[in-house]
Amino acid sequence: MEDPKMPEPLRRAVHRLVSEAVANLQEVLRYTEPDQAHAWKRMTLYRATEASDTLNMVAMLIAADCQRTDMCQDTLTSYLQTSQQHSRAAGPTDEDRAHLAGLLGEPAPKGTAPSVEFLQGQLEAKAAQQPEEAPERLFTEACLHGLKARLCDDVDSLDSYLPPQMAAMARKVADALEVPQPMPA
Repeated sequence: MEDPKMPEPLRRAVHRLVSEAVANLQEVLRYTEPDQAHAWKRMTLYRATEASDTLNMVAMLIAADCQRTDMCQDTLTSYLQTSQQHSRAAGPTDEDRAHLAGLLGEPAPKGTAPSVEFLQGQLEAKAAQQPEEAPERLFTEACLHGLKARLCDDVDSLDSYLPPQMAAMARKVADALEVPQPMPA
């Protein structure tokens, strides 16, 4: 009988790759801050696409293991959700441009009725007018920033680019991750 657990080498590769993707996603957040205005377009795209490619690699490694263990191709295709795939090589689609127009409060693209994507952008724009108080989002961002600051041994930089509430939370995360030093003898 086949072992239903993920093979250990694959599990370790998945953990390493997900950690790499998360680090890239933290950089996406970092480059949205005002002090990064000179590089935000280039760096957010670099880091977002690197994270996307890394997570795609995770999916393909797991899919290859599913094929190795003779998973039915129809089941694998449904798990991979291939109908949702969107290629970056084609560039932004009409739906992407409509979503952005709604997000930025611009009119719907000429010659089109307001689409679901446009309306979704409008809803997100309206939500952006409210304070960012979703506790799970704030906690996630604080964890990412605090972890990166601790890994880079640059906790003091948090105050220079984050809003005060976020910096305080990120500092707590970084402080919790500090490696305790042995007591002097």
